[in-house]
Amino acid sequence: MRLLIITAVDAWSRSVATVARYAAAGRALGHDVVVWGHADPDLPGITFTTDLAGVDIALFVIQVTKDLPDMPDLARVIDTIPRERRIVVDLWGRCNDTIRLEHDFNHLEKLDGHAGWEWQEALHALAGRVCQPSLVPEKPDVASFLFHGFDPDQVVAPYDSAREAASAWRNAAPAQKPYGLMYVGNNWHRWVDMRRVLEAHAPLRAETGGACLVGWDWKRRPDWAVEMGLMGIDTDPDLLTGLGVDVMDGVRYDAVVGLLGKARFVPVLHRPLFRHLGFVTVRTFETFCADALPLLLLPRKQVRDILGEAALALVPEGDIATHMRDALRRPERYWEAVLETRQHLARHHSFSRRFQELAAIARESALMTQTGTGARR
Repeated sequence: MRLLIITAVDAWSRSVATVARYAAAGRALGHDVVVWGHADPDLPGITFTTDLAGVDIALFVIQVTKDLPDMPDLARVIDTIPRERRIVVDLWGRCNDTIRLEHDFNHLEKLDGHAGWEWQEALHALAGRVCQPSLVPEKPDVASFLFHGFDPDQVVAPYDSAREAASAWRNAAPAQKPYGLMYVGNNWHRWVDMRRVLEAHAPLRAETGGACLVGWDWKRRPDWAVEMGLMGIDTDPDLLTGLGVDVMDGVRYDAVVGLLGKARFVPVLHRPLFRHLGFVTVRTFETFCADALPLLLLPRKQVRDILGEAALALVPEGDIATHMRDALRRPERYWEAVLETRQHLARHHSFSRRFQELAAIARESALMTQTGTGARR
């Protein structure tokens, strides 16, 4: 398969880690995976091209407007690659009607200049099939494709047993694990949950080490958000100082997993919009590659359906601090859940599986085109 991924990528933001895994996994599986654009020295593992010859599937990975090529390149893609071989994966719910949850949203004209109906019409016009990273998308004309996945080769400490993992975790020296808690990700509609986690961890700082936030806009509310009146990019610098939280700017995508292993606990949380839509993100899977215990602050049904039954042990039931204290007291139980979840992810959410799913979506799109049923049912 020659897969052309069309999206904006850089080494510091959004879905570049997943795109890089498609490139690596594709090579191992005998696929030719390329990304639209010109060579980027910061991303040597990704092959870029503007050659449209022999493309079997063009996968548009859409979050923001800059993920779409400018004209006339976009027109050339549409004119060259048949519609049934063009697939959109909508990672931000752009194909849904307007949703507002707390301060979160999927459409806001003053942010990107486009109303919800424009996104819907454009993405359905762009491809024979539109997908979202949810097991059950809300819209009947949108297919399920989780896009992100789990790569067992990225696991930095593939322990043979929960006892071995728990011993290494418990006995790690401060130089190995200087932090009790770490989150890597930008501050975009995550502060409410993050504040709850930081406050729960605070009494454990002396025992586990402090907390660290890595990403943009945790130190202060950005000027552009203030000027535009956008809420949801909140933070509390005084609270962070009082809790002794270290705050760092963003990190390259290929340093994330190793960095997470510097902490004992790593929260996995999704913004309100994604929880509502049942979306997964790169961190849903990537966190299980790190040498740390995940704290799954996700709906239990989503955890069971995607990460498997064993992962439910990693979901705090009520009090987050109590959950962490119990993990410190008997870590083997929690590491057993991590190892079993890794096995589940390797079986059900490998990138090999994602290629198979993508090929099936392309076949369905071709069949719909042949039978005249169209992509919008």
